[in-house]
Amino acid sequence: MNDTLGKGKLGTSPEKATLRIERLLPGPIERVWAYLTDSEKRATWLAGGVFDLRAGGKAELHFDHTCVSAEPTPPEMKGRRFDWQETITRIDPPRLIAFTFAAAGPESEVTFELESRGKEVLLVMTHRRIADRNAKLNVSGGWDTHLGILEDRLNGVEPRPFWTTNARLRKEYEALP
Repeated sequence: MNDTLGKGKLGTSPEKATLRIERLLPGPIERVWAYLTDSEKRATWLAGGVFDLRAGGKAELHFDHTCVSAEPTPPEMKGRRFDWQETITRIDPPRLIAFTFAAAGPESEVTFELESRGKEVLLVMTHRRIADRNAKLNVSGGWDTHLGILEDRLNGVEPRPFWTTNARLRKEYEALP
């Protein structure tokens, strides 16, 4: 993937091992923050699990993709769950939370930054220190899909299908130089 903006809402790659995706979401900022930090709300678009909201605190991520959209799970993915124990590296409620993300490499870190823009909230997700191109392709389509579902949830509409959206986005990211 190159260092320029892809088509549409695709994320950017400001550095070789970095992915950055922006979304303008309906606010207020406290509502978006709750969808990032509350296990039940986060499970509807990404992964459940308790976050100990302090630097050095644990961040459990229990991915169960049957909870994020109504699309049936493909047979090869049925019964597969992904559980990770991560660590919160930085936090400034309700504006910033960052945590490790070992699935994309041992030094990988994800940061969510929120900024009020009138009645809307700019969410900037930056995933840094991604191990290699394959890991970057995996997380690019994944983050883009999950953030789209978050956008749908906050807008009160039926979430887009997870599996088909993720497959389409992965192909779009693979096509970038």
